[in-house]
Amino acid sequence: MFEARIVEGSLLKKVMESIKDLLNEASWDCSGNGMCLQAMDSSHVALVSLMLKSEGFENYRCDRNLSLGINLGSMSKILKCASNDDIITLRADDEADTVTFIFESPKQDRVCDYEMKLMNLDTEHLGIPDTEYACVIKMPSGEFSRICRDLSILGDSVTICCTKDGARFSAKGDLGNGNIKLMQSANVDKEEEAVIVDMREAVTLTFSLRYLNFFTKAAPLSSQVSLSMSEDVPLMVEYKINDKDNEAKGYVRYYLAPKIEDAES
Repeated sequence: MFEARIVEGSLLKKVMESIKDLLNEASWDCSGNGMCLQAMDSSHVALVSLMLKSEGFENYRCDRNLSLGINLGSMSKILKCASNDDIITLRADDEADTVTFIFESPKQDRVCDYEMKLMNLDTEHLGIPDTEYACVIKMPSGEFSRICRDLSILGDSVTICCTKDGARFSAKGDLGNGNIKLMQSANVDKEEEAVIVDMREAVTLTFSLRYLNFFTKAAPLSSQVSLSMSEDVPLMVEYKINDKDNEAKGYVRYYLAPKIEDAES
């Protein structure tokens, strides 16, 4: 038997919004530690790794490891039937071919349940190597969303340059060029507004803005985002999943390989 009950149902809705445009279907791997999901997007450009820790749920029961193959578009549509303040419970039997979603209003005066068919998915677990990154940029997630959105007006790629002074985001295209520079600001009053660059060596890499804009769909989950970069390895964009009390409940990590620039550029 698997059962997971989350009081802050809006958190689960935000998690789905953060991945549904990148992934069509994926397996939720449920174990005693929590629910995790790992999948490549359909064009095999980006990798998504997601973890919801068992302690992030009010009640969590998983009698044996279970893999739930789910159409994420369908799951997202079902979760849209829940109000933001609903308590959401996911339930599945050990050999089940369906998963049940139960939505309860806070006053318990309205209870809905939806049963969704599971899919048989052949999933291969890609080992994500532990990487010591040369540079980690921590910044407000809203600022990162704005940079990706604004620079998309100019081009389809952004070059991220990380130095000890801060981080520079640059794009160029037919319209012209744009540069956005963020200085380090660790001593701001609010921790979530800080820009912190932890650098062992300077790094300059170029990435697809289309995919970065997909990643920013996770911004509602966390006030801060971290970008981890090294030469010749994929960028890791991480959003911690925090509840309204700012307790960490898990994470969403996106991995994106850098673009190889032409020699003349």
